[in-house]
Parts: sequence; C-alpha cells; structure tokens
Amino acid sequence: MSELPGNPSAPRLTPVQWLICAIAAIGFAFDIYELLMLPLIFRPAFIELSGLAPTAPMFADEFGKWLSRLFYIPALAGGVFGLLGGYLTDRLGRRRVLTWSILLYAFGAFFAGFSTNLWMLLFFRCAVFIGVCIEFVAAVAWLAELFPDARRREKVLGTTQAFSSVGGLLVAVAAGLAANWASSLPAIGLPGWLSGLGSIQNPHAAWRYTLMSGLIPAIPLLLIRPFLPESPAWQRKKLEGTLRRPSILELFQPALVRTTVVTTIMFACSYGAAFGAIQMMPQIVPGLPEVRAQVKEATEAAVAREVPAIVERQMRGKAESERGAVTKAATEQVSRRIAGEVGFKAASNVTKVQEVGGLVGRVLLAVLAVYVISRGKLIRMFQIPGLVVMPIVFGYAAVTGLVPLNVGMFFAGLLTVAQFSFWGNYLPRVYPMHLRGTGESFAANIGGRMIGTSFAWVTTAIATAAFWGATVSTPTRYAYTAAGVAVFVYLVGFIASFFLPEPGHEGGNE
Repeated sequence: MSELPGNPSAPRLTPVQWLICAIAAIGFAFDIYELLMLPLIFRPAFIELSGLAPTAPMFADEFGKWLSRLFYIPALAGGVFGLLGGYLTDRLGRRRVLTWSILLYAFGAFFAGFSTNLWMLLFFRCAVFIGVCIEFVAAVAWLAELFPDARRREKVLGTTQAFSSVGGLLVAVAAGLAANWASSLPAIGLPGWLSGLGSIQNPHAAWRYTLMSGLIPAIPLLLIRPFLPESPAWQRKKLEGTLRRPSILELFQPALVRTTVVTTIMFACSYGAAFGAIQMMPQIVPGLPEVRAQVKEATEAAVAREVPAIVERQMRGKAESERGAVTKAATEQVSRRIAGEVGFKAASNVTKVQEVGGLVGRVLLAVLAVYVISRGKLIRMFQIPGLVVMPIVFGYAAVTGLVPLNVGMFFAGLLTVAQFSFWGNYLPRVYPMHLRGTGESFAANIGGRMIGTSFAWVTTAIATAAFWGATVSTPTRYAYTAAGVAVFVYLVGFIASFFLPEPGHEGGNE
C-alpha cells in the first residue's frame, strides 16, 4: 500500500498492519461473495428444491414468493441481529466480534449447500446474512481506529473495501467454474443419520458447490486470528474505565439525530439500487434472445442424448401404455435442469462484468475520497450520472441483448457499488468511539440491510403482479420494474445528500 500524496512522513505499514489489512480485505471480499451468491444460485436452486419446471403453471407465482422470502427474510434477520452485533462491537471489542461474524457466515454458506428444501436454504441464508451484517460494521470500526492518521485511514478503508468487488467477481468466477466442473466434483450427500432432513436430488448441482465455496474465508482467519490485535484506542479506554456505554437511544439525541436519519435513508437507497435492480439480473438474463436460443439448442441436444436412456430405465416393470407419460416426465426433468444450467452460466457472466465495474467504482471512490473535501459533493459525483445510466440499462439494454447489457452493467456496477465504499469511509468519522459500532450498524443494517434490501421484494411484487398481462414475459417485467425502482432510489438518495452532515459537524471521534 503506497503512501498518500501530501503525507510523506507517515511510517511504512508494519507486518502486523499488513496482516490487519489482509484479513479485513478477505472479510470485505467474502461478505459480498456470500451476498451475491443468492441471485446467481436462486433460479437453479428453486427449480431443483421446488420440483417445478419453468413451464409449470405455478412456477411464476411460487418463484416470486420464494425469491422475495430469500431476499428479505435473511435481510430482516441480518438487520436485527446486525444491530445487536454493532452494539456488541462497542461493548466487547472489534476483533472478537469480527472473527465470530466471519466464521458464522462462512459455515452458514457451507451448510446451505446441503439444503434439501427451500426452508432449509432459507435458514442457512439467514445465518449468512447475520454474519455479513455484523462483519461490515466490526471491520470498519476496527480499521478506522487502527489507523488514526486521517489520510492513511481514508486510503486503508478505501483500498480494503475495494476487495468487496473482488469478492463479487470471485463468486461469478466460482459459479462459472462450478457449472463447468460440477459433474467431476465429489457428490454432495447427507450422512445417514440426517436422512430425516430429506434427500439431495442432484448431488452434482453447480449451485451447491457455489454455496459451499463460502467456507473459504474461515480457513485463513483460523490461522491468522492469534496475531490480530484489538483496536488500541478502544482497548485503552476499556482498560482505563473511560469507555462510555453504547446506547441506541443516543443516536437520536439532538447531536446525532440528523446524522442517523440521513445516513439511514441514504444507505437504504444505495442498497435499494443494488437489490431492487442490479441483483435482479439473473431473473432478467433468461429473457434475452441469445440466452433463449442457447436454452433451446442445449435442451434439444440433452433431450436427444439423455431421455431415451432415462425412459428405458424407468420403463422396467411398467406397461407399454405408460411410455408416453414417462417420456414426458423425463423430458420435463431434463429441460428443467438445462434451463437452470444455461441461465446460471449466462447470469454469472453478466455478473462478472458488473463486478469489474464495481471494482473500478470502488477504486475511483478511494482516490476521490482523499481529494474531495465535501462528502455530499463526493457521493453526488456517483448519484447524478446514475440517474441517467440506470433507466437506460434496465429499460433498454436489459431487454435488447447481451452486448448492450454487459456494457450497461459495467457502468451500473461502477456507480452503485462505489457508494458502499463511501459509507465505509464516512460513518466512522461521524460517530464517537463508544457509539461507532452501534451508529454504523443502525445505518448499515436498519437502513441498508432491512429497508434497502426490501426493494428486492418491491421489484418482485411489481414484476409478478397480474396487471402486466400474459403478453409481457417475466424477464421483461423484471427489467422494466428494476428501471423504475433504480430511478426512485437514486432520486431519493440524491435529494437526501443535501442534508448529509459533513464529518466534524456532528459526532466526532472522541
């Protein structure tokens, strides 16, 4: 990590500080890795765990219901327990809470790969979301206090948070690798003593391997944890007995109420754009002409190759009159699997492009944060172009073709994802030490995770509503709805930015 301009006298990072930056970068990378799994794996997971083919009459309704549940119920759990985690970060220390939060989301993701039904998948996604919600708050507070020099702190926070987009890119790559190698990987199965949980229909499903890869961040953490220091500023105050007790009510006292309300609204808008629009892409991509053609071609080839053998195997001991029904069922089974696999690969490729854009946006934010003094001006540099770009991407490119969609998603990712890094730099500067975890958690978890992610439900509810009629395809509904939601949350966030307190006006750093 090179030195910041204008700060040549700052000492080089020590080995321990490099270690701290490494574990924080891993944490940031994999919290987004875990979150972005769901949009990628949901469609094939739903098709397998529900047993419904995309052509089934009930598919659209059930798909919409479970998409909403799996997006919002974990976010609700994450918001509630994340707020508690922020409070515990102020009470118990940054390092301890950070460590346990990463272990929680890593093991939750791994065991989600063994899901035998949608309720089981929902349970483990809740565990993942709780861990992710706590990790962000603990990591930001930890880094802010370990690097007291303002310019270095900006650079450290900006650089380590940029790894979030690396995590988003990695999950897209992991999904692609899982899709290509699934048949040669070890079969996934439950031990006999857990047979009461059901059976795994497809033990080589790519979405299962993608989920289980979320265990990766636990490995370096278990090795590195003994060498990680606690926040020296927090620990000193704790030992001296001068660390004040955190209180959620204090966030709404006159000195902090404006900061709390405005940051909560704006954080919700940032997440609203991500969950209400960008993360709907896997539901939009299957409607593109190129993807539909790929599904048709792959399905025809798979049916010709696999169905005869399936039928012959299932016809043993049955009357010849049942051949038609058996053939139909086998064809639907193969078609269902192929549709999920092709859509999964196409969505993961678009996600890679979007995450590259997000990485560029985070790096750009990290650079600008050092030189642009006004925080309101800084975030508006991303909001204003977003008001133009987002409706074009989802209202036009998302229903036209893969090439314009990939171009558009690069810029949508750049403008939206950069705002997440903004909050990681901004929030530690406006809350005092004893409230830092609690204040960050309220904005990030109540605003972002609970309110912001609810826009996934809003988009899904509107896209699956009856008023569209049968002439508008489901992917097109999602695209147009995402365009409207994106414009709404960007506009609200832009207006709120004019009320955003500048650091130092409220709160302080104690």
